[in-house]
Amino acid sequence: MFTIEHEFDATVVTLVDEGTPHLTEDVTINAFEDCVTLEQLDPVTDRLQRVTLSMTQIRDLAAALDLPEGTYRLRKR
Repeated sequence: MFTIEHEFDATVVTLVDEGTPHLTEDVTINAFEDCVTLEQLDPVTDRLQRVTLSMTQIRDLAAALDLPEGTYRLRKR
């Protein structure tokens, strides 16, 4: 399950792990104009973990989802 919310400066997607037997904490994705952050609560430390991706990294990730394994570099047209 997931939710999508549009806030003033970001689109927020929350991924809820409904699977069994092992459930992990929700993942929140914040898409800003210049970067995307992924956040997840670490239940061991009870701290929020955050990863920030640049828009270039997001572009590369989107391309990587449809490619076989290997090393690639996207070029601007």
